[in-house]
Amino acid sequence: MKSVTSATPGKPRLTTSAMIASIAAEGQKTKPAPFGHALVELARSRPEVVGLTADLGKYTDLHIFAKEFPDRYYQMGMAEQLLYGAASGMAAEGFLPFATTYAVFASRRAYDFIHQTIAEEDRNVKIVCALPGLTSGYGPSHQAAEDLALFRAMPNMTVIDPCDAHEIEQIVPVIAAHHGPVYMRLLRGQVPLVLDEYNYQFRLGKASLIRDGRDVLIISSGIMTMRALEAAKELAGDSVDVAVLHVPTIKPLDHEAILREARKPGRLVVVAENHTIIGGLGEAVAALLMRSDVHPVFRQIALPDEFLAAGALPTLHDRYGISTAEVARQIKGWLR
Repeated sequence: MKSVTSATPGKPRLTTSAMIASIAAEGQKTKPAPFGHALVELARSRPEVVGLTADLGKYTDLHIFAKEFPDRYYQMGMAEQLLYGAASGMAAEGFLPFATTYAVFASRRAYDFIHQTIAEEDRNVKIVCALPGLTSGYGPSHQAAEDLALFRAMPNMTVIDPCDAHEIEQIVPVIAAHHGPVYMRLLRGQVPLVLDEYNYQFRLGKASLIRDGRDVLIISSGIMTMRALEAAKELAGDSVDVAVLHVPTIKPLDHEAILREARKPGRLVVVAENHTIIGGLGEAVAALLMRSDVHPVFRQIALPDEFLAAGALPTLHDRYGISTAEVARQIKGWLR
């Protein structure tokens, strides 16, 4: 397993704890366990809601639900295939299961069970998975860089990549009201608060223009919307005006909003995602533009098609181009 550490002159050396550190910047507003608390609120009025996990209740914030509703919490042990098979069966009996694990385990270890018992049967199971993309420094065994590509390819599956705590709290009741299987990436622990400053409201299947700009359009999902907004503020100091279109629902994709913004003339279009460059939001947007005969100058910010290194998250985000500084640097380079 490759590893990297921080050795930038003038900066403190990052310790092992930075491999699992919050993605929040120093001094940024955060909110603890938004998914766990939102699920508890939902369950108070929805007795059919149950929570299941595969030995990761504490690390998917489902322990908060377990404390409030111990008789509706199911600890399945280290058996992800069993976890999703059981969730499918419970959904068939009228329960509303929220089944949590790490994104690598759902997308790689339990994929066939989800495909055959949940997606094909169109079961009402919500698959909520922590450590999406590059949000863990523990190397390829825990870095779910390919999960969006895999779940996008699965029929009947709705795919969601939230930006922050504010959005996660809004998503939980919305996906509960939506009948059918959902795969949602999960940010857990101390989760940044970003979109509350923009009067944002999550709508399933809809993108939102968070800010407008004349020079660059960043189309982003997940934590990269946070990075895009930070980079937009930084680039404003260089007189670069950046628009940010947040696309939390990867499938179904909001064709209308993406095409409307991409058709505006004179802007560089950049898709930014915390996912491999293959098969995620970037390629979905590129295919949409080509099929619609819309041809802006187009670039991608994404993780490379390789097994990623282990190390401190700030170092890895710089290395792989998804930190705020690297997003701004790449855009300035393309504008030149």
